[in-house]
Amino acid sequence: MKIKQKKMAVVLLGAGLFSLAAAPVFAQQKNPERNVYYGETHLHTSWSFDAYAFGDTQTGPEGFYQYATGKPTLHPGGYQVTITKPLDWGAVTEHSEYMGIIQEAMDPESPLRKSSPVMARVLEGGVKADPLLAFKLLSVTIAKGDTIRQLSNPAVVAPVWKRIVDIADKYNQPGKFTTFAAYEWTSTPDSKNLHRNVFFRDSKKVPEVPFSPLDSTDPRDLWSWMDKQRSAGNELLAISHNANLSNGLMFPTEVDHTGRPIDRAWAESRMRNEPLTEMKQVKGQSETTPGLSPNDEFANYEVFVWHLLGRPGPPPREYGSYVRQAYKDGITMEQARGFNPYKTGVVSGSDSHVSVVPYRQKNFFGVHGTVDDTIEKRINGATVLGLNSLWVTPAGLSAVWAEENTREAIFDAMKRKETYSTSGVRIPVRFFGGWGLDAGLFKHKEWVKAAYATGVPMGADLLKPASKAPSFVVWATKDPDSANLDRMQIVKGWSINGQSFERIYDVAWAGTRKPDPATGKVPPVGSTVDLTKGTYTNSIGAVELKTVWTDPDFDPALDAFYYVRVLEIPTPRWSTMQALKLGRVPPSGTGFSAIIQERAWSSPIWYTPSAQARKAAKPGVTIADLGKRGATALTDQQLKELIVGKTVKVHNTVTGQNFEILHGTTGRRLITAIDGKAADLRGAGEMMHGGDLDYAIRDGRLRTDINGTEFNVVVYKLGDKYLAARSNEFGYANYEVEPLKE
Repeated sequence: MKIKQKKMAVVLLGAGLFSLAAAPVFAQQKNPERNVYYGETHLHTSWSFDAYAFGDTQTGPEGFYQYATGKPTLHPGGYQVTITKPLDWGAVTEHSEYMGIIQEAMDPESPLRKSSPVMARVLEGGVKADPLLAFKLLSVTIAKGDTIRQLSNPAVVAPVWKRIVDIADKYNQPGKFTTFAAYEWTSTPDSKNLHRNVFFRDSKKVPEVPFSPLDSTDPRDLWSWMDKQRSAGNELLAISHNANLSNGLMFPTEVDHTGRPIDRAWAESRMRNEPLTEMKQVKGQSETTPGLSPNDEFANYEVFVWHLLGRPGPPPREYGSYVRQAYKDGITMEQARGFNPYKTGVVSGSDSHVSVVPYRQKNFFGVHGTVDDTIEKRINGATVLGLNSLWVTPAGLSAVWAEENTREAIFDAMKRKETYSTSGVRIPVRFFGGWGLDAGLFKHKEWVKAAYATGVPMGADLLKPASKAPSFVVWATKDPDSANLDRMQIVKGWSINGQSFERIYDVAWAGTRKPDPATGKVPPVGSTVDLTKGTYTNSIGAVELKTVWTDPDFDPALDAFYYVRVLEIPTPRWSTMQALKLGRVPPSGTGFSAIIQERAWSSPIWYTPSAQARKAAKPGVTIADLGKRGATALTDQQLKELIVGKTVKVHNTVTGQNFEILHGTTGRRLITAIDGKAADLRGAGEMMHGGDLDYAIRDGRLRTDINGTEFNVVVYKLGDKYLAARSNEFGYANYEVEPLKE
């Protein structure tokens, strides 16, 4: 393809006419079958106050764009770094609150110095004396909503924001490298992460200043502001931050962080403004955890356990903090309430605070300024705000399928959720679903065109619900600069009467391995990693995997989602390679190991039954039904008389399973049998609460914490029967309780 450059002679800025050379335009032909473009959606430079406090004091937004396009760039540690492979697109997302304020305080000609010279000198002196302490103090003002007026004055903020937008325009090269005007809305109530990265489709229509947590820390207010921007002709979207640091607040099911109910208006506002969520970044992944997905052997991957700003306390809540569970909750809410706030696609980001980003294990150079800028600091576990450098992982990459490399095409791909997330590697992944896809599709040269014509791509809904099972086209090839592929999996979730379920299907894999007849799981691919050298070989695995898979367990009456996970063969983690350089044993610990499997996650494809199909589902019993039939909830005393010091049989009316549970007199409970057989607690899963856990009875509820989240059960008496409803099952009473004779 021939590339032509075009230059624009003049640009009109404000009231003056300036002679400027605009960014070159690289003409390219649109590809209706779309190309994959890899980009960055979450990045901070010295213009973000925390990055400056961490030691990134020299490099601003231009530094990132230079780095992203392949130029050697200054690291805060004083050395040059180069990206392993240039990006196709990206954006700097400085924190909107106090944006560029240190630079303003130090500039004699800045609006801040001219309008508030005393405040500027105080800020400058505080930063020079102890930048991290200054950052903590400013963070407190944001968290408490008690902002410093002089630092949030639009007259101070607007020039900084304009420079950020102008720099993005300067480096935007349609057809070659795309940039966006973007920023991070950094709401952090009580150190819980509700951050969003906001992207604008057209830099010429951005507002004078961004909407920031200094305006409001409530996502509802952000969405309302976004709606107003859109009504004024300014198209924009938000990407919710890596949810693993939200302590359960990112994906609520009953009430939001202010205690207001999650209703249809909330769900629709969220989905109108936030089509995407961040699956992975330097602070771990937000797909799932072993606690949420005990039957997923690949769930224990870069699980990051930490509270923002180093706030002390128990481990963060897992429910409400991970994407797979949000997908499950979303379709359950759709079934029970008629709306789904979590029909979101996935991307990745870095959240690097050094202006430059390490995406590869072999090229990891730290992400927190001068805190972790040397191998010794990283391997010794240098900390900032309680965050251990060994926990940190290379950044993820956002991948979009778009017709061309332009703002319009990439933005539209993000909006329609034809996106996927990777752990930092560049694995091309295709995923289509439909009713007319068959195994012969790959015999055709133009199979992608046929898949678009007869199905829908990742991020979409299956069209025209049918009684037969849907089929899915799954294809991936290895990153030429990384490891071979181990397997492709489809993760399915579905909902029945307020309960949600998941299952992982191995659909294509390398070699001649055979699935286990009982579990259907494919055995491990093996490992070529040499832990004495920190190396691996591509002597195992596959270069390409592809298949057309039909859901063998499809029920047309049930809501469901499907997404693809692609795994590479095992490779050494950065901490392994760098420890060996120091002559040390490779470290491992909570959330990370010496050997990893890089991966990619697609956005889902959703199935929603028709109203007619829903009627075929077996109806469940609801709390409302029990009320109409005269059932009464047990009091604390009645609950104690029913279960304390006794063994009760609990029948799950959805799954058909029977559990026998002993509730001890000291607040401990134990599952003693499952379906009449002695229980193996490791496979007990969740049932009312599940497992060998503490419990308490208060306010007419049996209460237990699971993975940091409190759940409760209300038991109702109807005649001589006892029925129970669990708090996260959306108004269904799915359990029959029977006291066993002693």
